[in-house]
Amino acid sequence: MAKLNQTNTNVIDETNEQLKEPDIYKVVLLNDHYTPMDFVVDILREIFHKNPAEATNIMLEVHKKGKGIAGIYIYDIAATKIQQVERLARSEGYPLRCVLEKE
Repeated sequence: MAKLNQTNTNVIDETNEQLKEPDIYKVVLLNDHYTPMDFVVDILREIFHKNPAEATNIMLEVHKKGKGIAGIYIYDIAATKIQQVERLARSEGYPLRCVLEKE
């Protein structure tokens, strides 16, 4: 029976890298004088999954203070939500805008 050649190798299975948490971003709705309040509430409920009370409170903050936080997400999700909001707003003829703010 033939002997198999075996090689002694040391496998280093250590990494010095630490996993970094992803950056977090706020999606901020900006006030304008044309988008109806009901539409903003609908956006907050449909895209950001807010309940009616939360959606109304955020909409009132946007209306009174000029901006309000719709949600906090990692970059890709935040950017996608902004695109969804702006696409839906434009399809209805509204100038509603959102921006990202790094947390």
